Amino acid sequence: MNLKAIAIDDEPHALEVVKMLAEKVPFLSLDAMFTNSLEALAYLQNHKIDLLFLDINMPDISGIELVNILPKNIPIVFTTAYSEYAVKGFELDAVDYLLKPFSLARFTKACQKALEIKKNQAEEAPSHVFIKTGYEEEKVDLNDIHYIEADGNYMTFYLSNKKLLSRQSISDVLGVLPTDAFIRIHRSYIISKSKIEKISRNSVWLLGIEIPVGSSYESKLLEIRASLGL
Repeated sequence: MNLKAIAIDDEPHALEVVKMLAEKVPFLSLDAMFTNSLEALAYLQNHKIDLLFLDINMPDISGIELVNILPKNIPIVFTTAYSEYAVKGFELDAVDYLLKPFSLARFTKACQKALEIKKNQAEEAPSHVFIKTGYEEEKVDLNDIHYIEADGNYMTFYLSNKKLLSRQSISDVLGVLPTDAFIRIHRSYIISKSKIEKISRNSVWLLGIEIPVGSSYESKLLEIRASLGL
């Protein structure tokens, strides 16, 4: 099991330190780094991560303020040069608190804590979700979902024998689907990896329907091929 992470810090040097340490942790993949918190928020609208390394003392939006904007299910490791923020960090249920400068051993320990959280979540992962359709919520087996299409503020869930229309955002849906089973391949499509019938250079097939892979999601196609042993 691996961790997909990003780092936010207004100091480029601090990000390079995180990158250098991350490269030495075999189960950690640092997928992106940001000096701008708003750019990081935009990234999180389209990408599911397992861990966020977050500096606290930043000029525009502090790490503490940013936590109140972020999706609630993102595990956070605070990184800061100021020990007085430690108590506040743990009050926000942070996975860990790294005081700069931190060693590889200390960094790895924080990553291991996050990995244990992911393992526990995987063991407790539900086999179904409730999809809101109008004033009702319908229980749907995750294994019955083939793909999901976004159209504005509406999401259409394509199941084995029917489809359901739900008023919610694609980021809301990504937040409740297990990342090991579902993947976003286009600004408008989330697919179930196990339901893929065919893969071509720029598209995949599910339920006999060709679904395009967006140009900014080409790496996701490589991820799918790797997970399927292709």
